[in-house]
Amino acid sequence: MGEDDQLMHEPVRFTNKTEAHGIIYIDGAGSGKSTTIRRGLAGFKALADNPETGLPRWLPVMVENPATLRSLGCSILEKLGIDTVSERTKVHEIWKMVRHRLEVMGISLLWLDEAHDMFKKPSSTETENMLAMLKTLMQGDHPVVLVLSGTERLSAITGLEPQINRRFSKIRPEPLRFGVDDARVTGLVTAYAKRVGLSCDFHGDTVQRLMHGSRYRFGRCIETIIRAIRCAMEDGAETLRVEHFEIAWGQLEACDITRNVFAMNDWPSLELDDDDDSASASAASMVAKQAKTKKRKG
Repeated sequence: MGEDDQLMHEPVRFTNKTEAHGIIYIDGAGSGKSTTIRRGLAGFKALADNPETGLPRWLPVMVENPATLRSLGCSILEKLGIDTVSERTKVHEIWKMVRHRLEVMGISLLWLDEAHDMFKKPSSTETENMLAMLKTLMQGDHPVVLVLSGTERLSAITGLEPQINRRFSKIRPEPLRFGVDDARVTGLVTAYAKRVGLSCDFHGDTVQRLMHGSRYRFGRCIETIIRAIRCAMEDGAETLRVEHFEIAWGQLEACDITRNVFAMNDWPSLELDDDDDSASASAASMVAKQAKTKKRKG
C-alpha cells in the first residue's frame, strides 16, 4: 500500500524483504481458469500500464508442451521483446536475460498458463531445475509475483518442494452444484439466448444435465451453451430448446445418442471420462512414492 492507501505495483516482500510470493490457480481443463485470471489481472489498476513502457506491469505466457527450461525461457523473452536467442546461448544465460528484461520492462507479475506442462515427471532433474528456477524468479533485487495456472497435477508436483510450496497461495474454485447454481446457470442460458434474439425453453432438469455433462465446470458449461445457441441459429429456430443442447453436447463429446446426457433417461448414472483425474492421480501417486523414499533415507 502507498502513502495514500492505494495499492502499489511493487510486490509485497517476505522473509526479511528478500522474496515475493505467488498464486497457484488449480482447476480442470475447460473450467475457464485462463479467462478468469486474464480478466482479474486486466482489471487490477495497480498492474495497469507502466508509464515508462506503455505496457501492463503483468506478463502472460502460455507454457508450451512439452516445455524445457530453454524453451520456456525463450518464450518469456519473446514476450519481452527479444525474438531471437542464439542456439549457443546457455540455459543459465537465458534465465539471466529473463530476469534482466523483467526488471527493465518493470514487470511485477508473471503469469504462466498451463503451468503443469512445465513438469514432465514429478521426480526428474528437469522438474527440480524448473522448481529452482521458480524460486529464483521470486528472489533477488527485482522479485516478481508468480501466478501459475493449471490442472490438479500442478499442485501435486509443486508439493514436492516444501520451499516452493510455502511461497504459493492455492486457489481451487468450487465445482458447480445442483440446487446452489441452478438459477445462476439458467440465467446465463437465458441471457445469452436473448443477446441473439432467441427465446428460451429451458426447463425441468435440463440445467442439471448441463452441469453434469460439463463435469460441473463453469467454463465447460459456457462452451456448451454457446455451441447450443449456434446450433439453434443454424437451424433457423426462434427458441433455444433441449434438442439444441443435445446436438451441441454430442458434437463436443462425439458420443452415441444412447450416451448423450441430454437424451438419456438415467443421465445421473452417466460416467464421464476426465483426463485431469487420471493425470493428477498418477502425479499424486509418484509424489507419495518419492515422499516415502525420502522418509526411509532420512
